[in-house]
Amino acid sequence: MNTEKGAVQVQVSFEGGKITAVKLLQQPHHPQTTAAVPKLIAATLEAQSADVDTVSGATLTSDAYRESLQAAIDAKGA
Repeated sequence: MNTEKGAVQVQVSFEGGKITAVKLLQQPHHPQTTAAVPKLIAATLEAQSADVDTVSGATLTSDAYRESLQAAIDAKGA
């Protein structure tokens, strides 16, 4: 997913239907994004879905992260 600050691409690892790891293959090189990514990943592992809150100060990255994450989850189910 592209944002004004750059692309966001998420890779998800599953084990037995459970999300075990999330890796960002692409992310904007921006301090707010760098600070937001660990929070987004932790929230994903806890929620086990793309239903995670926006990180304050990183709305564009959070939105693109959720979109890319949901696409990766949907692709796994296909």
